Amino acid sequence: MRLDGVAVTLVFALERGGTADLVYLGTRLPESEDLTALAAAGKRGRHESQPDVPPVPGLLPERKGGWSGTPAIELRLAGKRLETDFRTADWSAADNRIEITFADDALEVDVFVTWRITASDVIEVERIIANASGQDLELARSAAVSLPIPQRFTEVTSFAGRWSGEMREERRTLAPEGFARKSSGGKPGFGGGNWLILHDPASGQVLGAHLAWSGDYHTTIDCDPAGTADGRAVLQMGTMKDAGYGLLPAASSTETPMAVLALAANGSALAQQLHTYLRAEILPVRAAWSPRKVHINSWEALGFGLSEPKLMALADSAAALGIERFVLDDGWFARRRNDRSSLGDWHVSPDIFPNGLGPLIAHVHALGMDFGLWVEPEMVSPESDLYRAHPDWCLHNVGRERPTMRGQLALDMSRGEVRDYLFDRLDALLRENPIAYLKWDHNRDLFPSVTGQTEGFYALLDALRAANPTVEIESCSSGGGRIDYGVLSRVHRVWPSDNNDPIERLRIMRAWSHLLPLEVLGNHVGPSPNPITGRATSMDFRAKVALFGHMGVEADPGAMSEHERSVLATHIALYKDWRGVLHTGRWFALDHPDPGIFAQMAMHDDKALAVAAQTAFSPVFDAVPLRLKGLEDEARYRVTLPRPWPGKASLYLNDWQAWESGLTLSGRALMSQGLALPLTHPETAWLVALERLPQ
Repeated sequence: MRLDGVAVTLVFALERGGTADLVYLGTRLPESEDLTALAAAGKRGRHESQPDVPPVPGLLPERKGGWSGTPAIELRLAGKRLETDFRTADWSAADNRIEITFADDALEVDVFVTWRITASDVIEVERIIANASGQDLELARSAAVSLPIPQRFTEVTSFAGRWSGEMREERRTLAPEGFARKSSGGKPGFGGGNWLILHDPASGQVLGAHLAWSGDYHTTIDCDPAGTADGRAVLQMGTMKDAGYGLLPAASSTETPMAVLALAANGSALAQQLHTYLRAEILPVRAAWSPRKVHINSWEALGFGLSEPKLMALADSAAALGIERFVLDDGWFARRRNDRSSLGDWHVSPDIFPNGLGPLIAHVHALGMDFGLWVEPEMVSPESDLYRAHPDWCLHNVGRERPTMRGQLALDMSRGEVRDYLFDRLDALLRENPIAYLKWDHNRDLFPSVTGQTEGFYALLDALRAANPTVEIESCSSGGGRIDYGVLSRVHRVWPSDNNDPIERLRIMRAWSHLLPLEVLGNHVGPSPNPITGRATSMDFRAKVALFGHMGVEADPGAMSEHERSVLATHIALYKDWRGVLHTGRWFALDHPDPGIFAQMAMHDDKALAVAAQTAFSPVFDAVPLRLKGLEDEARYRVTLPRPWPGKASLYLNDWQAWESGLTLSGRALMSQGLALPLTHPETAWLVALERLPQ
């Protein structure tokens, strides 16, 4: 059977009472393709070191028949592993989806697998496991997807990282030992590990894979170097149960999170496909969003040193720059004067705000900005009224120590009374105050673990959004610790990293932009020197880097020089002019041989904006011209370099009047020859604006 998208075809080989396999995943096949011949063309004869009946891992790999990889499903009874024998029982196909039923008649367990191709040509895979027996089982492993990888994909890009150093790309050959990665902190973590990109080096084609889940995960690629099966590697992605085995009671079922696959001609095409999918099918009511407002966040400016006069002064200086949203960060509630107390006590501090938040919000509104607030609902401080009243509400083992992280404990989100309390407090804040935005933080790993933590988080977030549908929510987890399509189906943006150093941000944002569109990636101008790296950088460089994302400011404008404020205000105005292009357009990674140059471009209708940023001292004085992408060969484009220009680098710009008034070039010339920009000196960034001229 076949499933077709706009540009992709899946072909399944199904044998009733036997196996189910994916025998083709590639560009769309002709309607007349002989599928039986296609399947036969991909089969090999048995060789000497295979079992007499070579195993086919297929869509539900098992430890039977001689296959030695990771089983898709592992069941236990009273702690003892059960041998499974799932056989294809039934299937049906309609509306770009196929549903396949596997049955183990001896265990009385069924598995229902759905493969679906969306309007964006993205493939979604889900599984339901049903226990029809009379005994309670333990589900030790449950993969959401098992993908027999087409053998042309011989390389894989994965992502590793740490706090403030997220999303380090690592591309490697798919070696015989395969690939394995998991998280164990109760969230995907700073490495972005449940995102993978497989590469076909011969054609440039790529295959992206992701698990839409905000908790712990496991990802494996089992290779078959000895050809015990058919030589194909098998990719599997699934959840890690928080407390070991997940229960599968008698006469019950459980559903896996959704796995996402996307096939594209190259990296930029993959990014565009995933961006389209996210905008159309994941982000909550994306089409109704207003333009992404420029933020200022109080944290880097004031930290815990909050007072009404200081906050109002910060709002004044922010509004003078053209900022549109004022976000009050940590320290506004209860006795929160440091990071050791009061989490859970979500009441406005009378010491800082004797008349509540009303006067500050009114002041912010009078300046033409809306108001946002920081919260960290899933956490509790041992020094808090909530903990004193309900010490049993946190994650803990009875009779054991309760180790903290960042001076805090995690609430047990699987408990209904915990969620009810948090909903009541947060909903009251939103009803009593005109709050347009919540920055929802999650700064602690989850230990000891408990089953149902992620589901409880989702339930609370869903209930709060249903009661307050106009409030925008940001998912922050010490930066990029919890970024996935599961949380993005419930929020409006994420915080890619706590690190605002522009050189680090260029790398982090490039990696995330291959997977997520710019409008959901918060990208702020931080202070200089940077508080994390200690590096001093110019305002021009910081502001140009921050343009490509959801722009904000995480610094005190009052501490800036007049020149810095002027440069920042100009870039904020540029962002407002171009955010329609940046946040709805097609995104391209622009390649350059100099490893210190990071370049990207967004194009929508007849306009495009690119940035090229040099992070190091170039080994050559005349950098290779920047070549653009995605243009029409025969079309003519007016090319300008929006001011302000980088100071020293602009001295090496040939005929600056021509660049300022605009050069007219064909799309072919811009893509083949490119633009000779001065990109020799470190911390230099140029903006390039394009407008397609009428024919």
